[in-house]
Amino acid sequence: MATTSAAAEADDKLVVYQCLPRLFTNTATANKPWGTSEENGVGKFEQINDKALAEMKALGITHMWYTGILEHATMTAYPGMPADDADVVKGRAGSPYAIRDYYDVDPDLATSPEKRMQEWEALIKRTHKAGMKVVMDFIPNHVARSYKSDAKPAGVVDLGAEDDQTRLFAPNNNFYYLPGQAFVVPKQNNPLAGAVAPGEDGKYAENPAKATGNDVFTAAPSLDDWFETCKLNYGWDYAEGKKIPHFNPVPSTWLKMRDILIYWAEKDVDMFRCDVAEMVPVEFWAWCIPEVKRVRPAVKFVAEIYNPAAYHSYVQVGKFDYLYDKVGLYDRLRELMAGGGSTGKLDYLWQQESRGLERNMYRFLENHDEQRIASPQFATNAKTGIPGMTVTALLNKGPVMVYFGQEVGEPGTDAEGFSSQDGRTTIFDYWGVPEHQKWLNGGKFDGGKLSTDQKALRAFYSKLLNLCTANAAIRTGDFYGLHFANERGQGAGYDDQKCYTFMRYEGEERVLVVVNFDREKAHDATLRIPEAALKTVGLPTTGRLRFTDQLLTKNELAVEAADLYGATPDKGLKVGLPPLSAFVFRITSK
Repeated sequence: MATTSAAAEADDKLVVYQCLPRLFTNTATANKPWGTSEENGVGKFEQINDKALAEMKALGITHMWYTGILEHATMTAYPGMPADDADVVKGRAGSPYAIRDYYDVDPDLATSPEKRMQEWEALIKRTHKAGMKVVMDFIPNHVARSYKSDAKPAGVVDLGAEDDQTRLFAPNNNFYYLPGQAFVVPKQNNPLAGAVAPGEDGKYAENPAKATGNDVFTAAPSLDDWFETCKLNYGWDYAEGKKIPHFNPVPSTWLKMRDILIYWAEKDVDMFRCDVAEMVPVEFWAWCIPEVKRVRPAVKFVAEIYNPAAYHSYVQVGKFDYLYDKVGLYDRLRELMAGGGSTGKLDYLWQQESRGLERNMYRFLENHDEQRIASPQFATNAKTGIPGMTVTALLNKGPVMVYFGQEVGEPGTDAEGFSSQDGRTTIFDYWGVPEHQKWLNGGKFDGGKLSTDQKALRAFYSKLLNLCTANAAIRTGDFYGLHFANERGQGAGYDDQKCYTFMRYEGEERVLVVVNFDREKAHDATLRIPEAALKTVGLPTTGRLRFTDQLLTKNELAVEAADLYGATPDKGLKVGLPPLSAFVFRITSK
């Protein structure tokens, strides 16, 4: 069934590659749990050189999301930049989401820390020269407990500098305070050492305590809370369990955060990925995003948001260009890739949940928060990414993202320090990422140490991602679902629990996507395409149609159009679907 986008103006499809520069170019292999930067190594801006960027471009990438750029709390000291108190730092390196200075960048990432800003600006220019755009995190909801800007422009008043700390809430305070209560440090147990984290002594002092970043209004947050951060005040008074707005006049925090965004936009950052955007009032975004776009109209905004009921509001009111599609497509695909679920659940996405937002949904199978596909905690087998990523990338015209190492099957099985053996690659620790390092190959960026299977997996990702930008039907075309026409035995041999199929079309370009999530069984499917579907996508309903695979094979199939929708169940497009397979057929009538 056809769907149409509500967007008035088409954008080419974005293909985003997320990497932490701290890890992306690190060739060190010591990997000592809780190791220092000297022991475990740390990647640098300058190491993301022209060769590295050319390889990203060849992979099919249009946007590089550099994660962990802003100066954040850390246990590592630099000249003029003392280490943070270990009591309120997660990991040796620290969380990239506990910002210590919105106007500065992480000195870990600089070859010459005193020139860190110039090195970051040079990477932005190199990325643009390579034909890609730059994505940067904006963390609006919370900052490190040690927040103090040393790099702010002249005339900028620091966050909290003019706050009334005797009040839990005041409209122009930048933070929330707990008057008369001192902050209580949670113990960071280190199971590897059988002791507390390195440097932790419980002596960190904060009085009055500030509210914690994940809306915890107590002086004693738990270790599972975002205890290393404090919540910013955007004008919501959390009185008696309610959020009472104080948005007029414009709150101080709104003005300061707008100015921070403009500061980075003027350094030619092309897109901001806005952390936990729904924890900030949509009214702020509705005011702020147009303010930033007046300065740089082409800049884009991505909201990390997990509440489908708020999707339309954050696009239509909040003015976001894109929204994370985690609780929709990601969660359903994860279930399938782990061996459960049903492909029929995917239809709900375009029928209901994201209807009208097809261009806005920003999709992925891995990121810094989620477990690796190849991890025991997710799917174990990186090849499950073949059907999963094909659907993720091709279902609609919105952005698609790959997390560094995903394309070579990095399993994230290490216990790095603050990060346990949880199937994720650490964002808190200094570390070398083993399978990714095989592609890195000592800084050659040539995949020289990859296995045959890893090279094949990366070749799949390259073909898929390049299709996203090369084929008009995928890049900007509309969607027509075909699962309904083949489920419940309507398509012979089609397993409606494990197989999924749809078309994308734009002008003279039409593609048919067919995937099989079954890990064990091949399915010899005879696909049905209704006459109405052929008419909708502009294909003839008589004569011979040719289907040519554009993805992993050179398969070329031909069938009479009438056989695709005729009354005889065994007639149609016969496609052999091996376990964990995907086909993207270009359809022509000549």
